[in-house]
Amino acid sequence: MSLDLQAETLISLRTAMADHLTTTGVLTDPRLRDALLHMPREVLMPHAYVRVSGPGADPIEWRLLDGGHPDDREEWLDLIHGDDSVLLQRDGEPLDGLPRGPVTGGHMTSMSTNLLVTVEILQALRLEPGLRYLELGPGPGVSLALAAAVTGRHRAVGVECDAHMTAFAQRNLDRLGLAATVLEGDALDGHPQGGQYDRIHSGIGVPRVPRAWLEQLAPEGRLLTTLTTRTPSWPGRLEVIRTPAGRLEATLRGGPRGYRPLLGYRWLNAIDHRARIKADPGTPRATRLAPPADDAYGFWLAAAYLVGGVVRDFQADTMTLVAPESGSWAVAGPGDDTVRVHGPRDIWAELEALHARWEQAGRPDAYHVDLGDGSGEQHVVSAAHTKALGWELPPLPSVPRQESR
Repeated sequence: MSLDLQAETLISLRTAMADHLTTTGVLTDPRLRDALLHMPREVLMPHAYVRVSGPGADPIEWRLLDGGHPDDREEWLDLIHGDDSVLLQRDGEPLDGLPRGPVTGGHMTSMSTNLLVTVEILQALRLEPGLRYLELGPGPGVSLALAAAVTGRHRAVGVECDAHMTAFAQRNLDRLGLAATVLEGDALDGHPQGGQYDRIHSGIGVPRVPRAWLEQLAPEGRLLTTLTTRTPSWPGRLEVIRTPAGRLEATLRGGPRGYRPLLGYRWLNAIDHRARIKADPGTPRATRLAPPADDAYGFWLAAAYLVGGVVRDFQADTMTLVAPESGSWAVAGPGDDTVRVHGPRDIWAELEALHARWEQAGRPDAYHVDLGDGSGEQHVVSAAHTKALGWELPPLPSVPRQESR
């Protein structure tokens, strides 16, 4: 492929990507659109893993696409300009000279963030030229690069725990000439040497907000992160704003997407129970609770905390919820007025009770979070009245580690 044709292809792919995001209503910020149109994603993600084996396979079978190889190029270009996350690193491996082709075993420790999430987060942060931007767990630096293109040279810093990914991201960012910096360190500590930042973005999910992040948020600053629970099914997005007077105002909302949690924080999964559920869906009983809508995010967010230890199998034909540690599950149907339950926990009964409380609380879709100064308890509440829903956020792991993105 000639250099002119190659450049034309890349421009066409970036334009199609930005146009798709714009026409679907996801991308509205003209500065971010301009950054997407001019950001060479192929520099930041020169290779990509593709999973070959299905769910539950052990060991996992992968295939590495090398962007420099003509047989891989078309598939690789489509992948890095698509909506999905791009898988980049297994088990913290060195990133230079990775062998192209089939690979067996290992688990992903770094990937780019889903493009829709990247755009949503960066727009929600309301980036402007001149703002100081801190990203925690930047992985290959895709969102860091976009933020740097908006905020300007020497305004964007990332903190990444993996030494190989730190060097990889910094080298690629340097090739783009953005003057963005990636430092090796624990994301939960932020970057205290950098002072305070106008915008802080965490690319890792945390159970509560580390005190260091709050201390490094400047007056009129804005912080966004995923609050993670043990279930990946119902993520929560936390927005923290520091007022000009220095007060912290924090709001938690549910949504369809979120970041994976920091290393050492293990998600529950329903995959291992699929065969058992198929063989024995459970004992049928009547219910007044029809399966709540998938987009009832305020309810499902509360369920992540108040119906703990439960994960949803989104691949099931009907709504299926599993409590793996007790061997319990609930399968909705066959009609809206029936449910099948199995095990020592009646998960559906817990959902019925929570749904009644959620309705009494006014069906909240957003929750206030009292962060204090970050050193004590962090409390979530739907509203200041007697029927409010509320819960405490769990503590950070005793040995904090980040998982890079």
